[in-house]
Amino acid sequence: MDSGQPAPEGKVVLKKKVTLLRGISIIIGTIIGAGIFISPKGILKNTGSVGMSLTVWTVCGILSLFGALCYAELGTCIKKSGGHYTYILEAFGPLPAFVRVWVELLVIRPAATAVISLAFGRYILEPFFMQCEIPELAIKLITAVGITLVMVLNSTSVSWSARIQIFLTFCKLVAILIIVVPGVIQLIKGETQHFKNAFAGNDASVMGLPLAFYSGMYAYSGWFYLNFVTEEVENPEKNIPLAICISMIIVTVGYVLTNVAYFTTISAGELLLSKAVAVTFAERLMGNFSLAVPVFVALSCFGSMNGGTFAVSRMFFVASREGHLPEILSMIHVRKHTPLPAVIVLHPLTMIMLFNGDLYSLLNFLSFARWLFIGLVVAGLIYLRYKHPDMPRPFKVPLFIPALFSFTCLFMVALSLYSDPVNTGIGFAITLTGVPAYYLFIVWDKKPKWFRKLLDKVTVTLQILLEVIPPEEDQKS
Repeated sequence: MDSGQPAPEGKVVLKKKVTLLRGISIIIGTIIGAGIFISPKGILKNTGSVGMSLTVWTVCGILSLFGALCYAELGTCIKKSGGHYTYILEAFGPLPAFVRVWVELLVIRPAATAVISLAFGRYILEPFFMQCEIPELAIKLITAVGITLVMVLNSTSVSWSARIQIFLTFCKLVAILIIVVPGVIQLIKGETQHFKNAFAGNDASVMGLPLAFYSGMYAYSGWFYLNFVTEEVENPEKNIPLAICISMIIVTVGYVLTNVAYFTTISAGELLLSKAVAVTFAERLMGNFSLAVPVFVALSCFGSMNGGTFAVSRMFFVASREGHLPEILSMIHVRKHTPLPAVIVLHPLTMIMLFNGDLYSLLNFLSFARWLFIGLVVAGLIYLRYKHPDMPRPFKVPLFIPALFSFTCLFMVALSLYSDPVNTGIGFAITLTGVPAYYLFIVWDKKPKWFRKLLDKVTVTLQILLEVIPPEEDQKS
């Protein structure tokens, strides 16, 4: 399928509806979740001083920009949706690509969606439970409603989910301004006592600094989501690099200034003790207006849920098109032109994790897998430069950028092995289950007749129920 061709009006295909503004809103809207408002303390705890923590925030922003630029090059020379999965497939072949999508579908994505959605549930209820604890069940029920709403929205209309994403991204930037502007006013007033001897404090241990980097890189992760929807981006050669650069500059400046603003009002010790830093900050400076902060944080989480679902569903769609996931996942709704099955496949898994799973340890298991595969993708960029030197590359980064970034990723993987061998080992074992699965489901083609018949029957039944068909351009080929 030549993704460069615009889709004629009546055809059942995914249309090019992602403009530059929508692209920026997907990236910013997915990176800025709840972390900067709740717990920018992982970095401070591990660096031991205000000055060092601000340095780490800045360096992580620059490193993430490097990674994002590498993805910009990949997005402009491989014009297929699917992000990490597609690039690993192109560079290293089907087995590692299948393992990537296997782990993403079964564990990473449901757990990550459940975690950010739980933050949404907690903050949306916060103004109603000011004086007492919020019941856990109430949080989970509201969270379940939020997840369902996101899935319905993304199943119904690409345009509407993109419009809502732009609005939610605007809300996030307003929330950051609500913190940054009073912070700047405090600085002008001379509130700099927490910046005196900024680098003095507990000495950061050798182990602490890399762990601080880990927290920082996690806070910026999300810059790769536009590459999941390349085929739906208008004029990708120009818009993908532009959207990535603009978004990363806005996020890095926003993150660093937000942290500076916190330190104008809250000391390092208080920041580490606070349950939700943005709320503590707002209560000190704005009195009753601080009630608005939880609402903005909830909207911010909703934006991350929406952006993540929009992007990752395309990864499942492409993996299914390549024959790595059930055929139904690469079908499109006949009227709404959305990849409906690829969107809703996450719903049951996310619900199971929300009500049963120990989410945080799951994410600890797999944060290493995320960096391993991103490092592999960026190493793949260097490999493709040598393997296919004549490939058209409308946007090209200097070679030291992918070299430095893939080294950073592999360093983070080695670090997680060293600092938390048990969790990382379990994560590694979960990832390796993809290998037998690949040979069982993909390579082994002598499956029993009854099994294939059953599979066809299930596919046809789901097609009728969901009103989906394969994309029309695929049907001709």
